[in-house]
Amino acid sequence: MIHRTALIGAHAPRRIEALAEMKIGVAGVGRIGSMHATNLAALDEIDQLLLFDPAPGRAESAAAEIGPPATAVTTVDELLRANGILIATPTGTHPDLVRAALATRTPVLCEKPLAPDLPGMSALVDEIERADVPVLVGFHRRFDPDTAEVHRRLRDGTAGSVYLVRAVCNDHLPPPKEFVATSGGLFRDCLIHDLDAVPWLLGEPVTEVYASGSVLVDDSFREAGDVDNAVVSLRFAGGAHALLSAARHDPVGYDCRLEVFASRDTLTVGLDERTPLNTVRGAGPDRPWTSFTERYHDAYVQESRVFLDVIARRAENPSPPREALVSLRLAEACEESLRAGKPVGVNP
Repeated sequence: MIHRTALIGAHAPRRIEALAEMKIGVAGVGRIGSMHATNLAALDEIDQLLLFDPAPGRAESAAAEIGPPATAVTTVDELLRANGILIATPTGTHPDLVRAALATRTPVLCEKPLAPDLPGMSALVDEIERADVPVLVGFHRRFDPDTAEVHRRLRDGTAGSVYLVRAVCNDHLPPPKEFVATSGGLFRDCLIHDLDAVPWLLGEPVTEVYASGSVLVDDSFREAGDVDNAVVSLRFAGGAHALLSAARHDPVGYDCRLEVFASRDTLTVGLDERTPLNTVRGAGPDRPWTSFTERYHDAYVQESRVFLDVIARRAENPSPPREALVSLRLAEACEESLRAGKPVGVNP
């Protein structure tokens, strides 16, 4: 058990340091929520893990599968007795759960996005900042050790000024049709991570977006008003560009890579012995990545650790809500550009 000095100040968020037991809640234990819960349960610092899901029996099943310290609860009120909560429910439920946490001054780690649309997210971000309660947005690339190292080298000047960024994000297998209909689309569901990570890496605003997309994998994407292959060009205020691509099917495996071409160095993330690439001179990887949860396992674990540190005020919030507005604004600009068939200006 942990015994530390209690936090002074009635308006400060509850700190795990002030309690004899560290208790974290997880709202939603579907695929992503169960992954988060499993990662949290493996951390030595966790004493109790509370699991909640509106689907009858799902929280109980997840708790039984994970084992101690996981326990199922049946109400959000019970969940909010934790020192912090992780929200992994459907996007439409995020605002209400975040507001419930703000009301009890409970720190939050919320899977992206905070809200389904820009006006709703903007209003919620204002509320979060007025409440002064820690809320982290779950953009896992920010917690990936290699991506974080690129961020460090760009920010301290080691790599020099950026000329170009290239990023690839390809699913191994297309998502289920029922997911496609509710995903929000390729730009908001998949490319949103690059639209967050690349501006974060450069530390500059995007001034222009051009997006193009096609349906090449399955007509279910067309039926949902979506595309399954897309390319995006971003122009930054300083003149650098980023070229992003995403696809819903890669026959070799899950491929997520980043390249930064700068004045003093050229850096890459995601190019290793498991990158799903077959060269014409020889065989590809014996064991390629097959999913984003596998490829970014270390990032998700680090995300959980950082969440605990932010609750305890041992670390600054590396993924604040205000910055999450950037990626959603860019995703909406991508959709506008796709419809118009021309570049779209973005106000910094």
